[in-house]
Amino acid sequence: MRHTTRSMQARVFGLFLALAAPLACAQGAAPIRLVVPFSTGGPTDIAARVIAPILGETLGRVVVVDNRVGATGAIGAELVARATPDGNTVLFGTSSIMAANPALVPRLPYDPVQHFAPVSLVATIENILVVHPSVPVRNVQELVRHARERPGQIFYGSSGTGSTYHLGAELFANLTQTRLTHVPYKGQGPAAQDLLAGHIQLMFDAFNSALPNIRSGHVRALGIASARRHPDLPDLPTMIEQGVPNYITTIWLAFFLPARTPPAITARLQQALAGIMQREEVRERFDRLGMQAVSSTSAELDQLLRTELRQWTGVVREAGIKPD
Repeated sequence: MRHTTRSMQARVFGLFLALAAPLACAQGAAPIRLVVPFSTGGPTDIAARVIAPILGETLGRVVVVDNRVGATGAIGAELVARATPDGNTVLFGTSSIMAANPALVPRLPYDPVQHFAPVSLVATIENILVVHPSVPVRNVQELVRHARERPGQIFYGSSGTGSTYHLGAELFANLTQTRLTHVPYKGQGPAAQDLLAGHIQLMFDAFNSALPNIRSGHVRALGIASARRHPDLPDLPTMIEQGVPNYITTIWLAFFLPARTPPAITARLQQALAGIMQREEVRERFDRLGMQAVSSTSAELDQLLRTELRQWTGVVREAGIKPD
């Protein structure tokens, strides 16, 4: 009887150690550093801080947001590219840092394909084509005809040379065989103000920024530059529906690890994010930021990255765009 009791005690103690070991390991592990290449308080930083604590709970680790600002995101991206590939340093990347900048800047200190392991998309921001109400067009094909009759006389604004809004407009001009004149601004806000004042005729803008002006009638929406219509404007057709082939310029946010990170670590992080981005409270927070919470496989993110690199490289070459 005494032998049986001791045996049971040993088994219980062994089970306790087995259950306690992962917790002890997690509590003693170094924090995961989530590198955000943008300043605090912006939409990308806020999105990262929504995800970070939930990711920490899911993985049993502390996740610390580390803002590394500068060189249009290159400082943060390079830091992660050079980090030890052990899963402890993660990049909160964007389409501008990973796809647009490499197409525009010839000597970046990182290669988005060679230096990173894609993990998962976490958010998208749809772009929308809007015009001043004085422009006598109601849809994309009418705008194309209007622009072809006035080569170089239609002015569009963007947040700056080489921005995704600039590249998106040049892609539109390329696909529709129109010639538009670019007016760069220091930020998307000043460009939107000049559109409202009628100083420029059109622009591509983030959906959440454009929506209030669309609803008030201060601008007219012609099309959304995504794969599907937006639930908040279900009657607004996509650019593809209106005859602009393969026109998608959705801005995206995604997680990347350093290249050569063990696949098991990448898979664990991807699975954690897939669950997090389905949570109702996360989707609601992202909706308030003007983003749609999404997820993807690592392979899907890799394919998206490579597709956009080819796309933006072609646009930069065709339009002869040079960084400021």
